[in-house]
Amino acid sequence: MEPSWDDMRVFLAVARDESLSGAGKRLRLDPATVGRRVARLERTLGQVLFVKSPQGYRMTAAAERLMEHAARAEEAMRAGTDALAGAEGRLTGQVRIGAPDGCANYLLPQICAALGAENPDLDIQVVALPRVVNLTRREADMAITVSAPTAGQLVVQKISDYRLHLVAARRYLKRRPLRDVSDLQAHRMLGYIPDMIFDAELDYLAELGIARVPLASNSVPVQLRMAEQGAGLCMAHDFALPSHPDLSVVLGDQVSLRRAFYLVRHQSDRGSARLTRLAARISDSLRAEIARLEGCVDQP
Repeated sequence: MEPSWDDMRVFLAVARDESLSGAGKRLRLDPATVGRRVARLERTLGQVLFVKSPQGYRMTAAAERLMEHAARAEEAMRAGTDALAGAEGRLTGQVRIGAPDGCANYLLPQICAALGAENPDLDIQVVALPRVVNLTRREADMAITVSAPTAGQLVVQKISDYRLHLVAARRYLKRRPLRDVSDLQAHRMLGYIPDMIFDAELDYLAELGIARVPLASNSVPVQLRMAEQGAGLCMAHDFALPSHPDLSVVLGDQVSLRRAFYLVRHQSDRGSARLTRLAARISDSLRAEIARLEGCVDQP
C-alpha cells in the first residue's frame, strides 16, 4: 500500500514543527488527527518516524531519509501548481512573507495592498516576528532580513539600503536641547530590549557607546510611540518618520546609520515562476517605497 500525499504533508509539518500541535496549526487540524495520520503513515511504511522527547517529536533515521524525498515531492507539487497558474498574468494562491517589524509596519502594508488590488486571487500573509523567520521549517515562503544569511540552502539577494537617524519629540528637545553627540550620555535613550536583539545589525545604540536603555521594546512602533510621548531619544528608520510627524531628526550630521534589507528564499523555490515573479515585484516595490519615504524626511 502506497502512502497518501495527504499523510506525507502531515509528516512534513510534524518534522518541521517538531510537535503535533504546531503541525496542527499549520495544517488546520487538531493534534489528535495529526497523531493518527502519523501513526497511519508509520503503519503503511512499516517504520517508526518520530520519537517523543522533552524537546518535542524528534525524527528517527528512517524519517530523515524520508524527509529528503518528501520535500522533493512537495517541491514538484508546488511547481505543478505554478505551471497551471502560468508564468504570466495575475498571481494566485497564498504567499507568506516574514519580515522584521519595522519593514512589516511601515513598508509592507502599502505594498501588499497594491499587490492585493492587482491580484484579487492572491492571499498575502505578513509574519512580523522579533526574530529571523525559519524558511527551512517553512514558517514563510520568503523573508526580508537585515543581514544576509550565510547558512542553509537559501537564495539571498540585496533589496536596498536604508537610513536611520536619531529622533526625539519636539517637546522633549525644548526641555532638553541636544547640541553634540557627546551630550547623549546625559539623555534618556529608547531602543531594543538588549537580550532580545536577534541580529547584530539592530544593535544601534552600541555603535553610539550607549550601554543603558531605560525604556525598551522589541517593537519599532512601540519605541517610536514612546519617543512621541517625549520619553527620550531613539534611533529610527527614515522611512518610518512620515508616519510620526511629531518626531524630529537630531544631530543628523553627526549620527547617521545605514543598513540594508535582503530578500531570502529557499533554494528549492527557485524553479517556481510564481514565487520568482512575486519576489521581483516585492523587491522593486520596497526599493521604490524606501526612496519615496526617505525623500519626505527633512534633515536639519
